[in-house]
Amino acid sequence: MPKPTPMGLQIIYLDNNATTPCAPEVVDAMLPFFSRECGNPSSPHMMGRRASLAVTQAREQVAAFIDCDPAELYFTSGATESSNILLLGMAAQREHRRRIVTTAIEHKSVLGPCERLTEAGFEVCRLPVTQEGVADLAAAEEMIDDSTLLVSVQGANSEIGTLQPVRLISNMAHAHDALMHCDATQMLGKVPFAVDDLGVDAASFSTHKIYGPKGAGALYVRAGYARARVAPVMFGGGHEDSLRPGTLNAPGIVGFGVACAIAQRSLDDEMEHIRGLRDTMEHELSSRIPRTLLNGAGAARLPNTTSISIDGIPADLLISHVPQVCMSAGSACSTGTVSPSHVLLACGRSREQASCTIRLSVGRYNTEEEVHAACDFLVEAVEALRAERSRKVLTQ
Repeated sequence: MPKPTPMGLQIIYLDNNATTPCAPEVVDAMLPFFSRECGNPSSPHMMGRRASLAVTQAREQVAAFIDCDPAELYFTSGATESSNILLLGMAAQREHRRRIVTTAIEHKSVLGPCERLTEAGFEVCRLPVTQEGVADLAAAEEMIDDSTLLVSVQGANSEIGTLQPVRLISNMAHAHDALMHCDATQMLGKVPFAVDDLGVDAASFSTHKIYGPKGAGALYVRAGYARARVAPVMFGGGHEDSLRPGTLNAPGIVGFGVACAIAQRSLDDEMEHIRGLRDTMEHELSSRIPRTLLNGAGAARLPNTTSISIDGIPADLLISHVPQVCMSAGSACSTGTVSPSHVLLACGRSREQASCTIRLSVGRYNTEEEVHAACDFLVEAVEALRAERSRKVLTQ
């Protein structure tokens, strides 16, 4: 059911790629660690040891979900911090290799540190993508060579939902003794993910994308060769093998563990439920609104994500006319910028098409009733905006 608000609107939340609501089980597990179980996990007394045990359990739960050794996981504040630690830490350790290969549609949490590395004298190569938003494998063969330090390719794009050929690109990287990083933020909990299956040496995660709390996440780094090549970029205590110093966020970490345990049990059923809602939504919108384009629809993609360009209707204008539906005009991390989506431009969309694109992302708690209601709101708003534009044209 749409959620009532004090303003009387029925709110339908379709922005799950930006953040998800905490699962009730996650909240219940975290609550004691905000109050009676307030010990610092690094403290030697009884409450500290209990907090430490809870962190250990959570580490095991996350590790079980991504199929790695718990000792290969380092808790952080989220994927942005994880990716920064990995990229900047590897660059500090292996300066005789000067090439970083990524894609043109990465999240800013990867593109940002890559820009910093460019300033430091590294060569950053961005793989082009197809019109469907999939990395060009032929270009990858050309760009990845013996001068490559690291290849960083996202598992799934947050704006259009396309899945990347991570395993194939990882094989190319390893053939040149380069390491492979995957920003798996959007992939985790939506589709199967295992570090060995994808052949990645490092991966970044955020808890709030899988019905856990904001402000927690993890960095996976494969033990041995990969771990030895990541130098610390922050300094303080010896927490997390000195890779991420600072007091551990015990409540958030506990929530992360429970969120992973839930997702591991329910992933297959949840994928089917969410894909059904997305397909219903896409069918309704494309059939009821003329002159629309579904971005990434021809590629393998996340089961929950719809990116739709609606000809002549600026996304910010449409969003303001549909306050009942929480949606995005692209990645939430780009909010406040006036430039069009770098992802859509890289896929060959025009600036006008990019500015007329909305992203809808369904989640675990959405219902078919909500999807139908959201489509009704959107269709009504588009018809009204197009009618208004036609009247203005006629009166000019």
